[in-house]
Amino acid sequence: MIVVPVKEGETIERALKKLKRKFEKTGVVRELRNRQKFTKPSVINREQKRKAIYVQQLRAKELDAQ
Repeated sequence: MIVVPVKEGETIERALKKLKRKFEKTGVVRELRNRQKFTKPSVINREQKRKAIYVQQLRAKELDAQ
């Protein structure tokens, strides 16, 4: 459960912004979207490898630029 402390005299809009920010940080929405569909473990592994290769290439380019 997400708890947002609201100070005396604080506007509702500001409190809602705090709530939205906390909600995004916890990753609840991302988790719900992932649970809506089943993804095969092989597909998950493939995506993780692609991401790792992409990050590795970015870091290599960054080192070459320096």
